[in-house]
Amino acid sequence: MTPEEMAAHLVFHVKQAAIDDLTRFGQVLAERNEVMNLVGPATIPHYWSRHVLDSAQLLNHAPEARSWADLGAGAGFPGVVLAILLKHLSTDSGETPTDRRVFLIDSLAKRCRFLGEVVRDLDLPATVINDRAENVSLKVDVVTARAMAPLPKLIGFAESFFRKGAEGWLLKGENVEAEIADAHKNWAFQSELFTSLSDPRGRVLHIRSVRRAR
Repeated sequence: MTPEEMAAHLVFHVKQAAIDDLTRFGQVLAERNEVMNLVGPATIPHYWSRHVLDSAQLLNHAPEARSWADLGAGAGFPGVVLAILLKHLSTDSGETPTDRRVFLIDSLAKRCRFLGEVVRDLDLPATVINDRAENVSLKVDVVTARAMAPLPKLIGFAESFFRKGAEGWLLKGENVEAEIADAHKNWAFQSELFTSLSDPRGRVLHIRSVRRAR
């Protein structure tokens, strides 16, 4: 079984068209990473496990979500991977391309140009927004982020999304419990933790009912 097939098998049993898009994204990322430093160079050979599987597992947790906001989208993880999978899920179910969408939000213009090129090249159901997350106000089902900021700051960046009813599905590291405790000093929320499929040290954090602590 190839790495591509293994990643797809573990997450979704996706069709070859989705594998082709994910493969193309990996090729573009590797090419552009040589001049843009989008991800750590040592992670490129582990693209399928470190980046694709890590990102795609979020759809296991929120399969009904139709709109996502990826804060600090960076190189496109998890947002571009989610957009690729949502594109093909929409096609398989007979939905129109606008029925599901990912908003890729990043404050750095060069990263947004890269993301825009990927979105156009792969014809993804995604919108790139070049701005700071705290300046953006959208109603979405899910807010997500990976390696953007510690949880107390991340909740602050996403406050407007949570006020509009979004839940958070966040990719976090092994120190997440300390981040949760720290965040509860200023925020009230419910949380659940799940072990990451891509790294047993990682965690998928679900938060909801987020509000400022009184």
